[in-house]
This record gives sequence, C-alpha cells and structure tokens, in this order.
Amino acid sequence: MISTAQKTIGKLVKLEDSFYELIDQNAQIEVLGEGYRWSEGPAWVKDGNFLLFSDVPNNVIHKWKEGEGISVFLKPSGYTGVLPYSNEPGSNGLIINMKGELVACEHGDRRVSAMPLKMGGKRTLSDNFKGKKLHSPNDICQKSNGDYYFTDPPYGLPLQENDSTKELTHYGVYRINSKGVTELLISNLTRPNGVCFSPDEKILYVAQSDPEKAYIMAYTVLPNGKLGKGKVFFDATPMVKQGLPGLPDGLRTDADGNVFSTGPGGVLVLDVNGKLLGRIETGQPTANCTFGADGYLYMTANMYLCRIKIK
Repeated sequence: MISTAQKTIGKLVKLEDSFYELIDQNAQIEVLGEGYRWSEGPAWVKDGNFLLFSDVPNNVIHKWKEGEGISVFLKPSGYTGVLPYSNEPGSNGLIINMKGELVACEHGDRRVSAMPLKMGGKRTLSDNFKGKKLHSPNDICQKSNGDYYFTDPPYGLPLQENDSTKELTHYGVYRINSKGVTELLISNLTRPNGVCFSPDEKILYVAQSDPEKAYIMAYTVLPNGKLGKGKVFFDATPMVKQGLPGLPDGLRTDADGNVFSTGPGGVLVLDVNGKLLGRIETGQPTANCTFGADGYLYMTANMYLCRIKIK
C-alpha cells in the first residue's frame, strides 16, 4: 500500500458553533493509506503507539505507525478456511482488551477471538448462542468489569440474510459475561452494527446500518450488565434519503460524552443529547473511527485510512 500522508480529502461541515470546540476549523483529513477494498475496525495500541485496522474483503489486518507507514500485521485475519467464502471474509471490528490482547470480530470463522499482540495462539471468546452458530460478528467493546458487548449482523455470510448456513433467526446484540457465557441482550434490531459505551458506562450506543431505519440507539445499562429499553438517540434516515454516502456504523465517545459516529456524510459529531454539531465529511462511505493517544481521530473510509487532529 502507498503511504500518502501529504494527501488530504473531504471537508468539515459545521452545524453548531460548538463543533469547532472539538475540532479546529482549519483541521484537514489526512490520508495515511489507500487502495483497500473496505477498511474497518481501527484500534489504537497504546503499548507501541500504533494503529491496527482491518481490510475485510482481503482478510488482512494492517498496522500503521508514525514514521513507518503501513505493513501487514496479520493474514488471514478472520477466515482460515481452504475455499473462497464470501465478499467479506476477514476481521471487522477490533479492540485491544484489558489484557492488552487483540480482540477481533471474525466474519469467515463466525466468532469473536482474542490473541496476544506479540505472539500467536488465538482463543475463541464466542462462536455460538445456545449451540447455534453466530452469523458474522461485526463490532465489539469491553466494559471496565471485563464483559464484552458485540453485534452480529449477516454481512459476512456468503449470501448475507439469504444464506442457507444461517442458524439464528435474529440479528443480535450480545454480552460475553465473566463466566464466558454468551447472552442475548437485544434481538429486535434489523442491522445492529457499531457499539460503544458512554464514558460512565451507563449507556450503550448501538448503530443500526439499515437504510430504512438508520438509527443510533441508546440503551440504559442496568446494574446486572443487561440492558434496559432502548431509545433512538439520533435518526440519520433523512440523511440517507438525501443521498449522503454511508450508514451508521462504527462509533466512539470522547471523555465528555460526545458521540463520534460514522454515518451518512462521513463522521457525525453529536453532543450528549443527540444533537448533530457537524460532520467530518470524507466524501466516502465511512465505516469506523477511533481515538488515538496522539490527539487524532482515525477513520476507515472505504478505500482509505485517514485521520484528523481533534482538540
């Protein structure tokens, strides 16, 4: 891949003055790499100051580090079979867990896995619900008590929702509890996708990438770790109808609780009440984002890996 740190794309779209309290109005979207088939799942590694991200169709995880550029970190990343599988066989969402391991949502192997960063030896965290195979785990976050919360839409299956190997009838949001048991928390979303907590972990945000119901949902996290009734935090459906590229997908919250969510028109920046402050418009369908410890927001946008300086 070509290292193109000088190249910039897109623009900032301000809707509220407070948008520029989070991002400098002169900040530019820098392209760090390009040529990917569908970039996803950026995860910042504090121990080493580098970024990992997925190229889902190419079944690979790449590494980017300042001054070194981009290299292959892991291949295969999410499908270890011997035959062609689907259009999106590789890993999708990635996080670094509390043990410093790489946790990956693997489409082709239909599981959530954990692997030490400096050696091999993956272990499966979840690959089924009550004995039935997951579809294609998509995105994941970890609570401070160690529990994982992840989504399982059909995007990684060869024929997606029409695939004959589907074993579950719902597209769920799940928890892997402290005993390693996979629990179903939400079963009524049509396309659950990105997932993250508010800073105080009292709210779980879930993005739904259904163009007819392009919602960012907010669920109260109960003391037992289960979820209360959800509400629509932000409805991006009108933006989809306007023709802006992309759907609600990966999302993160900053220290003040503002939500940075990929969606129609790039990365949507929302305050704690769900008010849209502005957009980081990449000009591409944008899949995911994460904060680096270096003061940048990293974004995976279609064929690109890019970043923008934030305040």
